[in-house]
Amino acid sequence: MDFSWSQEQDASYAQVLMEAQKAFSSLPDQFWTRAQWQQCGALHLPGLSVPEHYGGRGYDPLTTARVIEAFGRGCEDMGLVFSIAAHLFACAMPIAEHAEEALKRRFLPGLCDGSLIGANAITEEQAGSDVFALTTRATRDGDAYILNGQKSYVSNGPVADLFVVYATTNPAHGYLGITGFVVERDTPGLVLGEPLRKVGLTSTPACRVSFESCRVPLANRLGREGQGAAVFTHSMQWERSCLFAAYIGQMERQLERTIAYVKERRQFGKPLGKHQAIAHRLAAMKLRLESARLLLYRACWAFAQGQHAMLDISLSKLAVSEAAVLGGLDAVHIHGSLGINSEYGIEMMLRDALPSTIFSGTTEMQYDIIARELEL
Repeated sequence: MDFSWSQEQDASYAQVLMEAQKAFSSLPDQFWTRAQWQQCGALHLPGLSVPEHYGGRGYDPLTTARVIEAFGRGCEDMGLVFSIAAHLFACAMPIAEHAEEALKRRFLPGLCDGSLIGANAITEEQAGSDVFALTTRATRDGDAYILNGQKSYVSNGPVADLFVVYATTNPAHGYLGITGFVVERDTPGLVLGEPLRKVGLTSTPACRVSFESCRVPLANRLGREGQGAAVFTHSMQWERSCLFAAYIGQMERQLERTIAYVKERRQFGKPLGKHQAIAHRLAAMKLRLESARLLLYRACWAFAQGQHAMLDISLSKLAVSEAAVLGGLDAVHIHGSLGINSEYGIEMMLRDALPSTIFSGTTEMQYDIIARELEL
């Protein structure tokens, strides 16, 4: 087994880490800006895994995750990192892999260079983890579909230029009756709600999106009618593997910062890190980080090889998200009063980790997938 990175992978990691540390070193006090998004575009981050002939970098899942890790380690604003990753894996990749050629050429260059912002709209309030129990309907009307319904939580929604939307085209067919569409922001009948307030990833703008007799051209359909569940499931493989590399990066930054703190801070006549209770917490943080890292990169490798990677991806998503929350709690505890000081940034890492056990499939859903893959 080869655990080394290629020179190209190392160079990409080092460049993104350096540029992210330089450009995004301050803590956010509001939503990220278009200027910051375009800075990410200059680093090719919004199109890492999109084929090169559409303006992307053409990276496989393993290399993509490595670069996302660097971004998560170097950027203090996990909300920006999350927004870029959600844009890439849940919007750009479904278009790159399932849209008609004309639609790819129309939207992908802008999605890759930072001039367009994408959002994914599937979640509904009553569906929750039963992700395909959608009430949003798409009715065929000649050379278009008419969409009606509401999506409850759309990351990037308030600022997105286009949306990948999933709706039911044939309720009798269950998840085989779901179809995906690309809907532009200025389409009549698309109505955006006010930005939602959240405990974590606060710089990521999110809102409800309503469709009121919203007419979408047939050419904007992703794949065939009824193929939406397959489109979404494949996009989730990208997201559950590669996006969570950002949390590997955040945990690396968190551990480095905490180690530096316990070496400098003195209690009872010696550095804090010399107290066994503190040293053991840090050892546990390191163990969880490295265990999650190995699971994540094994999953990305299997995905890149075209293997059936559902089990590996769910194991890694579960391990990374749970480790991120536990590591955040440890870091807050070790920093004491500074840990709960919002100006210091430690508590923000914990808050940003909390949603990771919910989005892209909850912890409970990952256990269900793992059990199913074990044929239980």
